[in-house]
Amino acid sequence: MKKRTVVVVALGFAIAGGLLYQDAHSSKNSSAPIAGPSNSETSLVTDTPTEPQTEAPTEPQSESPTKAPTEAPIELVKPPVKVSPAFALLADSLPSLTVKQDKKGATIVTNTSSLYVLVNKQRNLPSDYEPKDLVVPDVPFSFSGNSPKKQMRKGAASALEKLFKAASEDGIKLKAVSGYRSYSTQKSIFESNVKRKGEKVANRTSARPGQSEHQTGLAMDISSASVSYGLEESFGDTKEGQWLAKYASEYGFIIRYPKGKEGITGYSYEPWHVRYVGKIVAKDVTRKEVTLEQYFEAAEEVIRPKA
Repeated sequence: MKKRTVVVVALGFAIAGGLLYQDAHSSKNSSAPIAGPSNSETSLVTDTPTEPQTEAPTEPQSESPTKAPTEAPIELVKPPVKVSPAFALLADSLPSLTVKQDKKGATIVTNTSSLYVLVNKQRNLPSDYEPKDLVVPDVPFSFSGNSPKKQMRKGAASALEKLFKAASEDGIKLKAVSGYRSYSTQKSIFESNVKRKGEKVANRTSARPGQSEHQTGLAMDISSASVSYGLEESFGDTKEGQWLAKYASEYGFIIRYPKGKEGITGYSYEPWHVRYVGKIVAKDVTRKEVTLEQYFEAAEEVIRPKA
């Protein structure tokens, strides 16, 4: 009996020990698992502080004008040329309409009596041309006595008188030096200059016969005591020369051979040489700071555009 009791007790301890082992082992395996890295959106957040997420600054988008919907591309139209009202006066005197060839092949102008006649190295006056309305303007001259070179065409002479009067009222003393010259007189002057200066220089500082504006009766050389009444470039720097350049157009005159335009006119700068073209054209030419050649070229493009 005692032996049986011992066996039972021993068996009880064994069973109890097994149960205890099983309970302990079960508790160990059922403890909460440690969360590992996860790619899912429900991953645990760590305790490490993170930088606040800020959006990258974006360039402010400028508003561009809304373009009208169109299927065809927009055609850029060149703005029209601004037509000078003065161009209408030149319609009958355009260079392309007023020339002919003589027997020697020289280009001769056909509008000799026009106020807007263009005379230069490419456009010659007839050797026998002489204006019919030459008069002597009532202005002071740099020489005394009678001479054909005191003459100008009537309209130009009247305008010169007004110019000299205005200059005098402003305290500017001018004197006329040389106006009309015949073809033969210009021939003598040019030949003399060739002998003294050489043909190259003479051709730049004086005109060949038939190519001088003085033969038109619309030009006058003007000077002052400040340059001993000479025809010098320095006249342009005197108060008299500056006054003339500023106000000549108010009386219908232009400085025919301006500085910096030698390549266009074919002549050296002549601040003393004024040409009468009437107030409207004179003011327009002066305002645009162009030569008479450039002015006529612009008129041609507007009045007779090339096809």
